[in-house]
Amino acid sequence: MKLFAHTRWDIAPVLAAIAHLLFNIYLVVGFESRPLWLSLVLGGFYAVSISWNINSISHNFIHTPYFKPRAMNYAFSLLESITIGFSQTYYHWIHMRHHSGNSDRPNEKGETIDWLSIYRHGKNGEPENVWSYTFLSFFRDSLGDIHKAIGKNRPFDAKWGRFELYAFLGLAAIGFLYDWKAMLFFVPFYYLGNCLSSLNGYYEHLNGDPEEPIAWGVSSHNRFYNWLWFGNGYHAEHHYRPKTHWTELRTFHEKIKEDQDKAGVHVISTCHALGFMAKENRNPDMIDADV
Repeated sequence: MKLFAHTRWDIAPVLAAIAHLLFNIYLVVGFESRPLWLSLVLGGFYAVSISWNINSISHNFIHTPYFKPRAMNYAFSLLESITIGFSQTYYHWIHMRHHSGNSDRPNEKGETIDWLSIYRHGKNGEPENVWSYTFLSFFRDSLGDIHKAIGKNRPFDAKWGRFELYAFLGLAAIGFLYDWKAMLFFVPFYYLGNCLSSLNGYYEHLNGDPEEPIAWGVSSHNRFYNWLWFGNGYHAEHHYRPKTHWTELRTFHEKIKEDQDKAGVHVISTCHALGFMAKENRNPDMIDADV
């Protein structure tokens, strides 16, 4: 029986997901034996790891499920939910809605198709401020609304998503019984990790063109970033052809590069999470002033 649905290279993100879960367990189990400064450092890594997983392992799994057997994909979805602290099934629905709108601007009613659109809470057709988008996005969407939306067409998946949430909360409760101090210590880092994921998403679309499919996203072609984040840098390419496997995005970029250049696809030199440092995102007047 064929195990992987697309390529054996998917063993890499699968093993990375398992390693991430083991890291999370170590954070709590080893808390009392570590000095505070080391737990602070590891807390920072924990926050980054949440954004890393959501935008690479979890994200790629949505578009190109790793396994051929359906049961294994449900099992991996559960593992991911426990690891990132949010239902993978719910995230799947939110993300597919993101691809339906592609960070669209509000319509005449002030609504966007894409709940993650950087324009959804902006004013006058402009993107929302990066600060509010980064730190408030975590609180905005109702889990009940997501559950009902999934349940309309996929009742089993809605139930599975709820089970994923309960599984995470159950294990979190066990964690509090084991060491409540450790769990409370890492709660702010959990929130920070979700904020970093929102920050990442913001710069994946800032200066993109919601009206031009080939330029819906913003790309970073930094090789180390794309190696570590399983191709997440090729975001314009991904939005243009979402079903392209993460191992094929670089080749796809080379294939459409001329068309991207003609369409003015925005490309930054940093990873997306550091988009605020990218010279390509700076105000042209500021750049001229530096010369």
